[in-house]
Amino acid sequence: MDEERLRRLIDALQRGEVTAAEALAELRRLPFADLGFAKIDHHRALRTGSAEAVFCQGKTVEQVVAIAERLAHAHKNVLATRATQEIFVAIQAAGLPAEYHAKARVVVVNPKPQEGVGLIAVLSAGTADQAVAEEAAVTCEALGNRVERIYDVGVAGLHRVLEHYPLMQEANVIIVVAGMDGALPSVVGGLVDRPVIAVPTSVGYGASLGGIAALLAMLNSCAPGVSVVNIDNGFGAAQQANLINKLIAKIR
Repeated sequence: MDEERLRRLIDALQRGEVTAAEALAELRRLPFADLGFAKIDHHRALRTGSAEAVFCQGKTVEQVVAIAERLAHAHKNVLATRATQEIFVAIQAAGLPAEYHAKARVVVVNPKPQEGVGLIAVLSAGTADQAVAEEAAVTCEALGNRVERIYDVGVAGLHRVLEHYPLMQEANVIIVVAGMDGALPSVVGGLVDRPVIAVPTSVGYGASLGGIAALLAMLNSCAPGVSVVNIDNGFGAAQQANLINKLIAKIR
């Protein structure tokens, strides 16, 4: 149950439109719904500002659909990450409105368009990094942020990223996605006076070690203001960026 729905229930109780017993029955589903194989956290939106997401990898299609149905009953813009086309088709077949972002591998269930606040810039070093960058961008948008994408601006051609310097200075927070040597976040961190969230990707030849080389390079960045999330974790970067952007929007 999200904050808006809980507020409506309390208001309806105050106006006498629902009885105390009916309100109690509604509240009994809190703080979670037990599906046997999963416990759906209906309180997460109240605690953290965003609803629980479904990480599809490792779950059966039927499990993903069941979880998505419960979450969509109480929330808009429910995210199913690492989703396949098969999962998207199954979600639609269950009668749930949904949008599939194939490059990001993200399904947005019960989508609700909203005007984004602030600005989050999402940069990718190479075209091969765009899947992770898109996971971050789509997640940020679903959470209600304004997003600008700046793709294929790696350090092999610094003039490409410098062209977008004014936009980076406008952003409240910048997500930088890079594989190979993982150098782009350090470059961006040395150019701007705002938080940079670095996302290493598993893109690269043998010595990149599936993204470990990029991860270590980002952790050892000499540029101040750079934080690092796990390899290929565009979703985690987006959640952090969302919190920063929303805090700034409140202050302003």
